[in-house]
Amino acid sequence: MLCTLLPISEGEARVSGIDVRADPAAVRRRIGVALQEVGLDPTQTGRELLELHCGLYKIPDPAARSVELLHLVGLDEAADRTIKAFSGGMKRRLDLATALVHEPDVLFLDEPTTGLDPASRMTVWDEVRRINAAGTTVFLTTQYLEEADQLCGRVAIIDEGTIVAAGTPDALKAEMGSDVLIVGLDRSQHDEARAALTALRGLDHVTDAKEGLAVYVEDGAAAVADVVRLMNAVGLHPATITLSRPSLDDVFLAATGRRIEGGSPEAAA
Repeated sequence: MLCTLLPISEGEARVSGIDVRADPAAVRRRIGVALQEVGLDPTQTGRELLELHCGLYKIPDPAARSVELLHLVGLDEAADRTIKAFSGGMKRRLDLATALVHEPDVLFLDEPTTGLDPASRMTVWDEVRRINAAGTTVFLTTQYLEEADQLCGRVAIIDEGTIVAAGTPDALKAEMGSDVLIVGLDRSQHDEARAALTALRGLDHVTDAKEGLAVYVEDGAAAVADVVRLMNAVGLHPATITLSRPSLDDVFLAATGRRIEGGSPEAAA
C-alpha cells in the first residue's frame, strides 16, 4: 500500500509528506522499491539495465548516471557482463541500483538479504548504510532481527497486523531490563520448573523458548547457582544454562509470545 502497488484498504498514509490515496503518482516519483524477488533481465548487462531505467525516468544523461550507480554498489568491473553471470549478491546490489536511479526520498526494501550467503549479506548491509548516509530514508522489512538491530534507527514489531512494539533497537532492549538465562529442559518439565523458579531472587518473568525456558532476571551471572539449586530441589537437572543480554529476539518474544520464524540467516538456511 505504501508503495502504491495495492489500494489502501482502510485508514490514511503519507509517504514523504504525500497522501498515498490522493496522489499515488506523486508518491511513485519520490520512492524507490526493491522487492524480495529480484526482477532483472538475465540477457542484459548491468550497464544496459541501468541505462534503460534511467531512460524510463527521463534522466538527462543515462550513461553518466549509470556509471555513478554502478560505482555506488561496487559493480564497476562487472558493468558489461550479462546479469545471468552475476552472483545472488551482485543481483541484489544491481536491483538496489535500479531503485536509486531517480534519487528517491524513500527506499523500500523487502527482505533484501533473504537467501544470500554471509559475505553477500554483509555487502548489502554496507550498501544500505551508504545509501542511508547519503540522505535517503530506508524503509526495511526483514525477518532477521540481527539485521534490524544492525541497520535500523527505529524498529516496529508487527504481530497479526498490529504494531506491538516500536522504538530504537537500544531502547527496546533496555526496556527488557533483565539478563536472560536459557535453561535447557525438556518441554514436559517446563511447568514444574516454572513453579520452582518463582522463588528466584530478582526474577522478572519466565517464558518458553525453543531451547528450553527463558528466565529473565536482574543479575543473570549471580542467578545461575540459584537456578541450579531450585531445579535440583524438585528433581530437575538442566542440560545447559546459557546467559545472554537481551536481544531484539528477546524483545520480539516478549511482545508476541513466540520467537520469529526464520529469525536468523542460519535458521532460515
